[in-house]
Amino acid sequence: MLLSSFIQINDQFIGIGKFWVSMEKIQGFFFKILNIIFIVAIMFVMVKLGTKFIDKFIKKQSKMKVSLDVKKASTLGTLLKSILRYTVYFFGMASILTQIVGPISLTFAGMGGVAIGFAAQNFVKDIINGFFILFEDQFTVDDYIDIEQKSGIVEGIGLRLTKIRDFNGDLHLIPNGNINTVTNHSRGSMRVLIDVDIAREEDIDNVVDILNSICENFKNNENIVDGPKVIGVTAIKEFGFTVRVVGRAKPMTQWECENALRKEIKNTLDLHKVKVPYPKRVVIKGDSLNNV
Repeated sequence: MLLSSFIQINDQFIGIGKFWVSMEKIQGFFFKILNIIFIVAIMFVMVKLGTKFIDKFIKKQSKMKVSLDVKKASTLGTLLKSILRYTVYFFGMASILTQIVGPISLTFAGMGGVAIGFAAQNFVKDIINGFFILFEDQFTVDDYIDIEQKSGIVEGIGLRLTKIRDFNGDLHLIPNGNINTVTNHSRGSMRVLIDVDIAREEDIDNVVDILNSICENFKNNENIVDGPKVIGVTAIKEFGFTVRVVGRAKPMTQWECENALRKEIKNTLDLHKVKVPYPKRVVIKGDSLNNV
């Protein structure tokens, strides 16, 4: 009895206490909720289907007569997915806003456009710079680059952000509008440089001959592009001298090549009993000092 006296229903209104709401408004409210749910579902489906379509297109383009290389294709796929998401989200949110506040007048739309324009300056700057990065081919996915004092492998290039994973595993998200200077370490061959320290008493010509034979054999390494070759003696130190070996390797393989070449040099020098420099200490006992 108490509940029935608090809530009253007739053909056109529902009364809750002293407040009355028309059935038409309640129906309209539920229709708006259903429409919003439907719009969100459509947005989700469009993004999912669009992403799958882009992935298939990127895979199929490699079999076409005119195709992109793997890195550029991956970069293009990432950018297309970003464009898809932003487009779907923009029109979806506009549709949801229309459901909530009703049809937007030209005056309101103009005022909203001005406000959004001021707020979206950085966003537009990021997008424009993102297009320049792609079309100028400044870098692509999987390139090793330096940006804004951050170094790492490019994991993704979007309309607004570039994702870089450094060697510690940290992911850096850099707005494209903040990218001014880029150093790309993945374009062209990379230098392989090794300085070999030799004891002073060793014969220089003999050491150079040994290193030359090592370099000649190491040219068969699949990652070596040029060299390696012995440059010569680059320094004379207190306990010995330094011989430099230089070569060129494929991008991102220079560290692997340096490690392998150092190991080969160490083993070969040990085999030929070539000594490396180390501090020497002469100990004079008391009796020997008296004899002096």
